[in-house]
Amino acid sequence: MNATSSAAVHVSQSVISADAAHLALAAAVAHARELGIAINVAITDSAGVLAGFLRMPGAFLHSIDIAIDKAYTSASFGFPTAQWKEILANDEILRIGLAERPRLVIFGGGLPIVADGARIGGIGVSGGSAEQDEACARAGLQAIGLA
Repeated sequence: MNATSSAAVHVSQSVISADAAHLALAAAVAHARELGIAINVAITDSAGVLAGFLRMPGAFLHSIDIAIDKAYTSASFGFPTAQWKEILANDEILRIGLAERPRLVIFGGGLPIVADGARIGGIGVSGGSAEQDEACARAGLQAIGLA
């Protein structure tokens, strides 16, 4: 085996910090309070691994996994989960195939977290309508200066 430079075997990956995740979670919950809804909100790092989570009292239990999976979906694809409707609109085979994929969420409430052009995570909210969920997620991003 030939000698390999460390640049060929090492990849640097940016991720959201714990402090930023905490601020975004709190801001999403604060916005949900303003809307009068109870939500679950999750943040993943750039690899889709859970980095933070908050559940408001009274938020739907099934929404726990949905919020986490919205964050995961946005972190892994790099676009809002609400865009799946447009992407799948004219592709029945893709729509059928993706429906079989675990953890993929194709309705609104998940947003990628991007800083300086690099995807550093995803935020997912579940508990309100898709529009309310996305508004709460966006409030989380605004709190950390990334909306």
